[in-house]
Amino acid sequence: MIAQEAARLMYEDGVREYRDAKRKAARRFGSEKALSLGSHLPSNAEIHAELQRLIGTYEEEVLPARLMRLRLIALRQMEALEPFNPYLVGSVLSGVVTEQSDIDLHLFAGSCEEVEEYLERNGTPFEQEVVTIRHGGEFFEYPHIYLEDNGVLVECTVYPCEDIHRIPKSSITGRPMERANAKKLRKIIGEAVPALQETGGSGDEA
Repeated sequence: MIAQEAARLMYEDGVREYRDAKRKAARRFGSEKALSLGSHLPSNAEIHAELQRLIGTYEEEVLPARLMRLRLIALRQMEALEPFNPYLVGSVLSGVVTEQSDIDLHLFAGSCEEVEEYLERNGTPFEQEVVTIRHGGEFFEYPHIYLEDNGVLVECTVYPCEDIHRIPKSSITGRPMERANAKKLRKIIGEAVPALQETGGSGDEA
């Protein structure tokens, strides 16, 4: 029940993080103190499966065109950020996207300031914040840069250059995260075009 409610919150209300969705959902079924933490909460994979089911049930007809639009925007941003070896990760790569989905990119640079200076030189508006993530018993700080493209949020996490071959673990599967560079994304988009044309959909509005 909590997994279904968490998926609904992500689908209808645009809650982006699985952690936030499951905690908000848990409050519907008991006290926050009792349900906000603990192994009794659903896994990210369970919530992801429910979200995928919701999207498949209600948006089967619009999903291909929406996904194509988001992937085209992602590719455009990756080409613009090419000096930082961008990789696409998350829902736009997996295909489980809603109307509120954002685009998640991983960038690799000597510093976050290097990316910021690049964006400033190109006249690209952005916002920046540092996000603290806990891995095991340690806390790590990752700079995040937020861009906007045609009403779509593009969230860029900046990693040190030496981390480019260290693939983070997925919060859904626990295995190395799926990711795609611009070359791989172009191939994915090219393979999807014929099927999209057959259904009459289009990503041209991107």
